[in-house]
Order: sequence, then structure tokens, then C-alpha cells
Amino acid sequence: MTQLAGGDGRSPGTSLSVPVSGRVGVQAWWRTPTARRYLFGYTLLAPAVLYVLLLVGVPFAFSLYLSMSDASVGNPVARFVGLENFKAALENATFYTAVRNTLVFTVGAGILKGLLGTTLAFLLLQSFKGRKVVRALLVIPFTLPIAVSVLGWKWMFDSQFSVINWALSRLQLIGPYGSPDWPVWLGQPGLALFSVMFVNVWRGFPFSAIVLLAGLTSVPPEIIDAAKVDGTTFMQRFRLVIVPMIAPILFIGSAFEAARFGLDPVLAPAGSGPPAREAPSLRAALRAALRGPDAATEILPTLAYNTGIRAGALGRGAAISLFLFPLLLPAMILLLRTLRRRQY
Repeated sequence: MTQLAGGDGRSPGTSLSVPVSGRVGVQAWWRTPTARRYLFGYTLLAPAVLYVLLLVGVPFAFSLYLSMSDASVGNPVARFVGLENFKAALENATFYTAVRNTLVFTVGAGILKGLLGTTLAFLLLQSFKGRKVVRALLVIPFTLPIAVSVLGWKWMFDSQFSVINWALSRLQLIGPYGSPDWPVWLGQPGLALFSVMFVNVWRGFPFSAIVLLAGLTSVPPEIIDAAKVDGTTFMQRFRLVIVPMIAPILFIGSAFEAARFGLDPVLAPAGSGPPAREAPSLRAALRAALRGPDAATEILPTLAYNTGIRAGALGRGAAISLFLFPLLLPAMILLLRTLRRRQY
């Protein structure tokens, strides 16, 4: 009951009682503004999460299932074998060669892509005639068909008709054909790994340059001019001003390069030659185009492919491919944690 003081001339002790019916309702938690805001955000993220789950989660779960079975091309019914496939991989000497080549390939190609991409990005920032044409030509290695690029490099690395050896011989940097100084790019273990790494760098460094160029153009020129007024050198401006400002772009580019490692078609030809029945196919031609002696250019992705697809041992191939997961996961976590820390 609510009491109201009378204002109509009645005695001061009298009051007017007005009954109030009902009770104050409590709003449901899913109708609050906070809940609606979270629901709206998660609804926008749902397609991307679903896409990642279908693209990455399902193949990863299926690969994990295959790695713990004796699945093969000729065996329609797979049996659970536990960790036998991982044990067999660790007992294989080629596996350790592939791990070593993978580390050398990843570190070496990453450093070369970073150096070449950074240098090219700074050059493209300068004003000169035909800069737009040069920027358009920059993406040619990245967009050139794989068949054309790989077969072209096969000819340039040919042991007898190599245009690289011909140019070096004309410059008298190597001996004539047939001499010990004549390099056989795809026939010597050290040169074979370097050759395949060089082709991967040639194809991938334009992407690094484009990512860095996008980051450099986002840096306000007023900040660079202020650093110049303070008397900083080029390396000081790059290390203390530019890199901290474009660090998120660098981290995302590095994470992308780490995630796509092993999926580049240029790496696929780094195995042994294909069976005769696969010769007419384009993929077989690419795999046969660049190959080194024995396991000189074998890395974990190609070893998993050769074991699981070409040899038919799906379980062992899946187990070998999963060894990439503990190698790439720490690097991805470190990059993402560093990126998140810099946002705050």
C-alpha cells in the first residue's frame, strides 16, 4: 500500500491509501544488452569458425584416426594399432633426414624470403618511373602456373643444358662441362636441397614483399620525418620505429608462411620419381621435375606423401604428417601470444 498525504483540507493525521497491484519483473539474462551483444558477435564469427572446423578440424581428426590404424590402399578394413606407426617412423633413418631437411628448409627459406621481401618492399616505396609496372611484375612468380615455373627451373638446373652453368662458365666462375667444377644442381645432395629451397624462395618472396609493402605504406610519414629530425639512421628508424608499428602485419605474415609450409606445390617435386602409370598426369610431371639423389631433398610433407599416397601405407603416412604438428604448434602459439600482447 502506498500512502499519500492529503492536500484537500483534511486533518493532518489522515492519509490516502492507493493499492499497487503486481510485482516488479526480473529481466531474463538472454535479453540483457550484454547477452545480445555477445550473441551478435558469436553469430558473426560462426561462419568463419565453421569454415575452419570443416577445412582443418575434420582432416586433422581423420588424419589422427588413420595414424593409429593400419589403413592402406589395398586394405579396405583398418585395424587399430595404437602408436605402432609413430614407432615405425622413428625407426626409419630417412625420417631423421627429412626432419633435418625440414628444419634447414624452413629456417633458410624464411630468412631468405624475409631479406629479399624487405629489400624489395623498400625499393618499391621509392618514387621512380614505371613503379606501377614493376609492382605488377612483382607478382608474376606467385601467380605463374606451377607447370610452367617448375619445368622451367628443371631446364635451368639440367646437368648438361643448364643456362645457369652456361652463364657461370662464360664468366669463368666454373670449369667446362664434364669437369669437377661443373655443378650438378639436382645430382649432388647439398646442391639439390639448395636448388629446391631457391625455387621455393623465388616463388614465395613476392608475397613477403607485398605484405611488408602494405605495412610500410600504413606507417604515417610524419613519424618517419620526426625520427629523421631526431638524427636517427635508417637502421635505427627501421628497428625502433617501423618494425614496432608493423609488427602485427609481420606476425600474421610469418604465421601464414608457417601454416602453409609443406602445402606449396613447388615442394611436391622434391621426392623420388613417380611410377610409370602416373606419368601422363600433371602432378606426376611436377613431382618428377625437381628431385635430388636418394633423400637429399626429402622433407616431412614429401615423405608423408610418398609413404601414404604413393606407397599406399595411409596409416604410416598420416603418422609422419602429424610430426609437423608439434614442430609448428610452438611457433604459432609464440606468434599469436606476442601479437595479442602487443595489442594491449
